[in-house]
Amino acid sequence: MARSIFGESVRGASHIRNGRECQDSLKKVEKDDDTVILSVADGHGSEACPYSRTGADVAVNVFCKIMEDYLDTYAGQRELLLTFLKREGDTKVAQAIDAEWKRRILKIHANNKREVTADAEGNKDKTAVYGLYGSTLLGLVLTRGFLFAFQLGDGDIVEVSKKGVQSVIEADRILGTETHSLSKPESWRKAVTCAARTEEARERPVLYMLSTDGMANSYKNEEEFQRTCKDYYELLKKHGAKAVSDSLKGWLEETSELGCGDDVTALFAYLD
Repeated sequence: MARSIFGESVRGASHIRNGRECQDSLKKVEKDDDTVILSVADGHGSEACPYSRTGADVAVNVFCKIMEDYLDTYAGQRELLLTFLKREGDTKVAQAIDAEWKRRILKIHANNKREVTADAEGNKDKTAVYGLYGSTLLGLVLTRGFLFAFQLGDGDIVEVSKKGVQSVIEADRILGTETHSLSKPESWRKAVTCAARTEEARERPVLYMLSTDGMANSYKNEEEFQRTCKDYYELLKKHGAKAVSDSLKGWLEETSELGCGDDVTALFAYLD
């Protein structure tokens, strides 16, 4: 199976005008056994979350590390791993991600000697610290036999093939500008996961795309967003991954400029 893994995070047009840094982050891990781990995160970027870019960076690293650990633990036992992810993806896996993100955030906050306020009982207000780093998280694991998708907050994970565009995971949507966040207490309860078999004999090529909400929000409606996903798929088939990868940054910058002005991140796994 030939595969191409690539992506870009671009600073939003409005962020450039306002002198704000990009709040998105992405990470990819390619294993020797054709397993791929992909992750995208979107820091909230509000005045209440001044370190959300760090929160997004931590989020993608945590997802990839935890999923690598599970893959190592179940090495040679992929059927058991699939069963575990189906049963425990939105509980034990989500709890592990939640706990590790918060642990790392507290460590970073302390290492940078940043102030920690006290709560009503006079104890260190950890929740307030987490809020300074708020971020969403998308993750996808692709193996020879199955996939596992994870989502906490907004953004999209889609599969594009000859059959069209479909969401890999249907996340809980919040109307308006609010979103679920890793910074919230027991954030794992808002995580949505999907573990499913993938057929080896399925017709190729197939494209998996993870994108922050700046992508979909730059289009008038869901139909236009899905049409763009299909366009990327057709470009990959016609011109190949290198040509698309080389042009991706410029295309995403244009998407932001002509769209919502937010940061835009897209991470692709193209399987041919």
